[in-house]
Amino acid sequence: MNRDNISAVVMAIAVVSVIVGFAVYFNTQGSNIASKSNEFLSIATKQTTDDGKIINLDKSQFKQANDFTNIAQYINTKPISIDQLKDKVVLVDFWTYSCINCIRTIPHLNEWYDKYSDKGLVIIGIHTPEFEFEKNTDNVKSAVQKLGIKYPVLQDNDKKTWSAYQNMYWPRKYLIDDEGYIRYDHIGEGAYKETEKVIQSLLTERAAHLGITNINLNDSQNVDNDSSYEYQDVNFSKIQSPELYFGYEFARTPLGNSEGLKPDQTVIYNLPDKNGIKPNVIYLEGKWKNNSDNMELQGNNGSIILKYNSKSVNIVAGGNGNLTVTQDMNLIKNDLSKDSSSNGKIVIDNQRLYNLVTNKEYGEHTIEIDVKGKGIQIYTFTFG
Repeated sequence: MNRDNISAVVMAIAVVSVIVGFAVYFNTQGSNIASKSNEFLSIATKQTTDDGKIINLDKSQFKQANDFTNIAQYINTKPISIDQLKDKVVLVDFWTYSCINCIRTIPHLNEWYDKYSDKGLVIIGIHTPEFEFEKNTDNVKSAVQKLGIKYPVLQDNDKKTWSAYQNMYWPRKYLIDDEGYIRYDHIGEGAYKETEKVIQSLLTERAAHLGITNINLNDSQNVDNDSSYEYQDVNFSKIQSPELYFGYEFARTPLGNSEGLKPDQTVIYNLPDKNGIKPNVIYLEGKWKNNSDNMELQGNNGSIILKYNSKSVNIVAGGNGNLTVTQDMNLIKNDLSKDSSSNGKIVIDNQRLYNLVTNKEYGEHTIEIDVKGKGIQIYTFTFG
C-alpha cells in the first residue's frame, strides 16, 4: 500500500491499528503450505519520533503470546518460557523438518539470528510433527545440525503449543514484542524483506523502552562471513502440481491404479497403460501396504510413476534401500538431483525429505521411480 500521500494523522491511526502481515499459502489443516493465495501487508516501521521518543501504541487490540506448552524435548537450549523472554523481541517459528516449505525458510531465520541475536532478537523454533517419525528426537537433532540451526528448537510432539497459538500451517511465524504482544503473523514462505522490517521496527521499539540509544540495526558484524545461506527461489505461480500424499488418512486424491486405496491392507498394484497416465496422480506398481500416513513396500522391488508440472520434485521417504529415478525416460544423476549419486541412485537411509530432480526451468515431466528395499516407506511428493 502506498502511503506517501497519507497525512500524519492517518499514519498515526495506522500505527495504532495494525502491525499484522499475512502472506497466505492456503492448504488444508494438517498439511504443508503449498500455494500462495493471498497477501496483505500493513507494517508500521516507525514506532519512535525523530528525537527518539516512543510512540505509545494502544496494545489492547493485540493478543498476549501464549507460553510453550507440554514440550517433549528442548534442543540447543535449556527449558525456556515466554515469561523468561520479556524485554526481548521473539520470533516463534512453527516448522517440521521434512516440510520443504519450512526448509526453504530456514536460511532466512539463520541469517536473522546471526544479524540480530545480539541486538535483542530471540528465535524459537517450535517443531510440530506432521508425520509420526518426526516425533523422534534424534531425527530432529540431525535435521537441526544439517540445517545449521543455532537458535532453540522445542519439540511440540502433541501439538499443545500449536493449539495454544491456534495454528494450522507449516511454516508460520509470529513476532512478539518486548512486552509479550503478538505484533506480526505470517503464514507460509515469502515476505522476507517485510518480515525483517518488522523485526527491525520491534527492536527499535524495544531499544526505546529500555533506553538504549546506540542500537545499529545495519551493523551485521555478528554474521559469520564464512557461512553461506542456501536460499531457494520459488515461483509459486508456475508450480502446477499440489502436494501429493500416499497415506490413506492424508490423501486428498485417489490413486491412479484401479486397485485404489485399501486402508491397512497389502495390495498388489498393477500399472495401467502408460498412455493413460494422468497429471498429478500417483501410480504404483508392486506389493504395497496401505498405512495411515505412508505406503510401505512389501516386496524387494516396486515402482512409482508421476506426471508433474514444476521445476523440482521431492519425496519424503524412510526405511533402507534406494531409488533410481528416470525423467522423461532419462536417468537422473547428481547433476540434476541433490540426493542422487553419480550412478543415479538415491540411498534411503533416514526418514527425511529427498530431492528427486531439480530442473533448470518449470515445466511438465514424467518421472518413474524404481524402488528397491523391502520396508521402504513413501509419505509425500512436494514441489518447488
